[in-house]
Amino acid sequence: RRTRIRTRVWLPRLSAAERVDGIMGIGAHMLRAVAIFAIAFSAYDIRMHAIREYGRVIHEFDPWFNFRATQYLADNGLERFFKWYDYMSWYPLGRPVGTTIYPGMQITAVGIWKVLKATGSKALSMNLNDVCCFVPCWFGVSATLLLGLITHEVTKSANAGVFAAAVMAIVPAHLMRSVGGGYDNESIAVTAMCLTFYCWIRSTRNEKSWPVGVLTGLAYTYMVAAWGGYIFVVNMIGLHAFLLVAMGRFDSSLHKAYTLFFVIGTFGATRVPVVGLVPLRSLEQMAPLGVFALMQLLELERQIRVRRKITSPAEIYKLRVSILSAAAAVAAVVVGVLYPTGYFGPLSSRVRGLFVKHTRTGNPLVDSVAEHQPASNNAYYQYLQGWTVYLAPAGWMWLFCETAVYYASWLFAPKGTSLDEDNRVSAKVFCLSYGIVAYYFCNKMVRLIILLGPVASALAGVSSGLLFDWATTQFFWVVAVATGADADAADDEGPKKVDSKAAKAAAKASGKGSKAPRKGGGQAAADDDFDIPEPPKRGRGGRKGSSSKLVQGMAKAYDSGPARIARVLVASAILYGEVKYFREFYDVCHAMSAGMSHPSIMMKGHLRDGTPVLIDDYREAYWWLRDNTPPDSRVMAWWDYGYQITGIANRTTIADGNTWNHEHIATLGRCLTAPEKHAHRIVRHLADYVLVWAGGGGDDLAKSPHMARIGNSVYDDICPGDPTCRMFGFDRAGTPTPMMANSLLFKLHSHNHRPGVQVDPSRFQEVYTSKYGKVRIFKVLSVSKESKEWAANASNRVCDAPGSWYCAGRYPEALDWLQKKRKDFKQLEDFNRGGRDDKYYEEYMARMEGRKPAGAAASTKETKGKSGSSDKQGSDATTRMKHLVRKNDIDGVAHWLATEPDAVHMRSSDGRGPLFWAYQAGHTEMAALLLAAGADAEATDDEGMRPSDLKAT
Repeated sequence: RRTRIRTRVWLPRLSAAERVDGIMGIGAHMLRAVAIFAIAFSAYDIRMHAIREYGRVIHEFDPWFNFRATQYLADNGLERFFKWYDYMSWYPLGRPVGTTIYPGMQITAVGIWKVLKATGSKALSMNLNDVCCFVPCWFGVSATLLLGLITHEVTKSANAGVFAAAVMAIVPAHLMRSVGGGYDNESIAVTAMCLTFYCWIRSTRNEKSWPVGVLTGLAYTYMVAAWGGYIFVVNMIGLHAFLLVAMGRFDSSLHKAYTLFFVIGTFGATRVPVVGLVPLRSLEQMAPLGVFALMQLLELERQIRVRRKITSPAEIYKLRVSILSAAAAVAAVVVGVLYPTGYFGPLSSRVRGLFVKHTRTGNPLVDSVAEHQPASNNAYYQYLQGWTVYLAPAGWMWLFCETAVYYASWLFAPKGTSLDEDNRVSAKVFCLSYGIVAYYFCNKMVRLIILLGPVASALAGVSSGLLFDWATTQFFWVVAVATGADADAADDEGPKKVDSKAAKAAAKASGKGSKAPRKGGGQAAADDDFDIPEPPKRGRGGRKGSSSKLVQGMAKAYDSGPARIARVLVASAILYGEVKYFREFYDVCHAMSAGMSHPSIMMKGHLRDGTPVLIDDYREAYWWLRDNTPPDSRVMAWWDYGYQITGIANRTTIADGNTWNHEHIATLGRCLTAPEKHAHRIVRHLADYVLVWAGGGGDDLAKSPHMARIGNSVYDDICPGDPTCRMFGFDRAGTPTPMMANSLLFKLHSHNHRPGVQVDPSRFQEVYTSKYGKVRIFKVLSVSKESKEWAANASNRVCDAPGSWYCAGRYPEALDWLQKKRKDFKQLEDFNRGGRDDKYYEEYMARMEGRKPAGAAASTKETKGKSGSSDKQGSDATTRMKHLVRKNDIDGVAHWLATEPDAVHMRSSDGRGPLFWAYQAGHTEMAALLLAAGADAEATDDEGMRPSDLKAT
C-alpha cells in the first residue's frame, strides 16, 4: 500500500485581521492599476476630440512652422537641419532656422515616425503628418503619469498620486496646449518639465538618492531642446536648492545632486544651437549659476571643517564668512570686468514684463499678442475649474503645515534626537515654492497658466487624496466585523474590539509584534487556523508615561462604537462629495475640450437657414496660391499668417509668426497702413501678391491698430507724436478715419464691399476671394523685376564667413531710402543698457494705460489714471459703449478701441465700465477683447464689486 506523505510548509502566523488587511491591500493595488489605466485612456481620449471632429489636421499658426521644420529634418537629416537657412520666410532677409529653433519636438516626432516605420506593421505605420497630430495626445498621457509620480513622491500616498493624475489628465490648463493636432512646443515641454522636476525631487529624497541627479541633468537637456520655458525650470530648481540651504538642510548629498544636475544640464543646454552659451551669460539664468557657486563654497567649507576637525560654532561661522567673503570679492571683480564688455545679455521684453506693475512691456509687438496679457480671476477658474481652484489651496496649506511642524521639530529637538528622514520634506518644499512661483508668473501673463496646471493638479491631488485615505480607513472596522476579524481581536480583553491597524501600530511601538509564539510552537503550519495576536493594552505598550489620561480618553472616545458610526457617516459624505464634484469637473473639462479643439484654420458654422457648414476658407486660399501662382511667388500678409502660407501654400512670405526681427515686421506694418500709392511704392519691390483676412471677427481690420503701432515704433513718421496711432482707426459711428480710409489695408479689405471703396486697378488686381469671404488675395501690378532678381542673386547676400551657410539676404537697393528712415527698436527696448527713448516709452505707456503722459495738461474729456474715466455721469459715450457691449458688437467695440484705446477704462455713474457689462451679459468673447485691450479685471464699482463678480447675475 502506497503511503501518502504530507508536506507541511511553515509560515509565520497571520491573524484574520492581517489576512483581511492583506486582501484589501491587494485589492487596493488592483483598483489603483485599473484607475491609472482609465486615467491614461481619459487623457488620451479627451485630446483626440479634435482629430475625431476635424481629421488629422495641423492646427493654428505655429504648429504649421513646426511641421514644416519636422518635414525638413526627416528629408535632410540632422546636420543639414542645423545649417538650414530658409529663404522662403522673412523675405528678402531669410531666417537661419537651424540656429533659431528649439529642435526637441522635431527630433522627437521624426524619431517616433522612424520607429513606427521600422516595425513594418501596417497597423502602426503612419505618415509624418499623422505622427505630428498624435504627438500632443501621447505626451499629454506621459505628462499625466509623471505628475502622479511627483505627487506620490511628495506625499508618499499612492491615492494622492492617482487623484493628481486624474486632474492633470483633463484639466484645461494642461489641455489648452496638448490637443490632437496642436503640434506646438508646449505639447511635449510639459512632459519634459514634469520629468525634470520628478528626477530632481527624487534625487533629494535622502542621502543615497543623489545619483538621480544624472537623470535630472539629462531630462533638463531634453527640456532645453523642447521649449524656451526651460528658463523657468532651471530657476525653479535653483530656487528650491537655495531654500534647502537657507533652511539648514545643506549636506554632501544635496551638493552632489545639484552639481550633477547643473553640470550635465548646462553642458547639454549649450549643445542646443539656439541656446549656446546663454546659460552662462544671460541675466535670466544667473541665479541658478549663483546657487551652483554657493554649493561649491559650502562643500569646500564642509571639507575644510571635517579635515581640521573644527567643531566650535564660532570657528565654523568664522570659516564660512571668510570663504564667502573671498568668493564675493572675486565675483565682484569678474562682474566688474565683464559687464562693460556686454558679456551679460539683457532681460527680454517678455521676462521684464513679469516684474513690472503695469500690463504693458513697452514693446507694441509683444503687447499685440493677447496671451501676453495678465491672467484675470476668470482665467484661473476657466483653466483650472472649481475642483482644482478650491482643492489646490487646501493641498498647499496641508503641505505647509506638515513642513512647518517637521521643520520646527527638527530645529528645536534636543541634540541627538532622531527624526523621520523619509518624510519627503524636500519634495514638499519644492511643491510649495513651485505653487507660489507659478501663480505669480501666470498672474502676470495668462499664457504661463500652463506652468500652473501641473502643480495645481498635484496640490488638488494632495487634498483629495488625503480625504480619500481618511474616508476609506473608516470602513476597515466594518469589514473586520463582516469577516469576524474584529470579534477574534477581543482575545484577553473580553468583548472589547480592537482595530487591527491600530493594534499593529501599538505593537510596533511597544516592540511586541505578531511574532509571539503560539502554545505548542513558535510557528503555525499552513493548514492550521489563523489567530489574531494579542495587541498591547492601551497605555502600557509604549514608554512609561508616554500617554496622558486625556489622550487615552480621547482615543477611547474616538474608537468607540458611536464615534465609529459617526466617522463612517462623515466618510460616506466625503466620498459622495468627491465622486459628485469630480464628475462635474470631468463633464466641464470635456465640454471645454470641444472649444479648445477648434483648429482655427477651419471652423464649423451655420448658414442663415440653420444648415451646418464647415468653413475651410483659409486652407482653400492657401491651396489656391499653391496651385495657381508661380513657385517663386512672394506673398505679403500680416505676420500671423506666414507659417501657414509657407507650410500649406509652399510660397515665400514676407514675415511669419516669429518675433525675432522687430524692424522687419514694422516695415510690413508700414506697407499695410500706408496710403495705397505710398504702399505700392514699397510693396512692388517685395511681393507679387498681398493676402488679407476679411469677414469680420478677428480679421485684419481688427488687428490694424497693432500694425500701425508696431510700424510707428520703428518709422516714427507714420503717426508723428502719437505712439499709439489713435488717428488710425474708426470713430464711434464706425466710420474710418481719413488715415484708415486711405490705407492699403482698408482698401484691400473693403474692396467692392463698402460703397465707394476700391483699389487702384493700375496697382492691385483682385484674383481670389474665398467662399465665405474670409480671405482675399490681390496681385501686385508693376512688380519690380530688377529688385526680385537682385534679391535672388546669392552674391548680394551677406555671409558671416567665406563659404558659410549663414548668409542673410538684403533689401533691394531700390528701398535704401526706406531703410534710412527707420530707427532700430532695440535702441528703445534695451532697458539694461540705457538706450531707451524715454519720451516715446512714457507716452506709449501712458496712452496704453488710459492716462495722460507726465507733464501733459489734464483734460476732462480723457481718463484720469488707471481707475477709469473722470466722467461718471452717464454720458453719451458710456451709453453707446454699454449698448455695443450688451449687443455683443465685437467689431464696433474693436473699432472704437482702435481709435480711442483709453475708452476701455470709461465708467458710468455706478462705477461700472465695459468689462462689467460684458460679464453681466455673459459675453465671454467680448470680455476677452476688453481684457486684451487693457481693461482692469481688478477694478471695483461703487459697491466694491469686480467685473467677474457679475458673471452669475
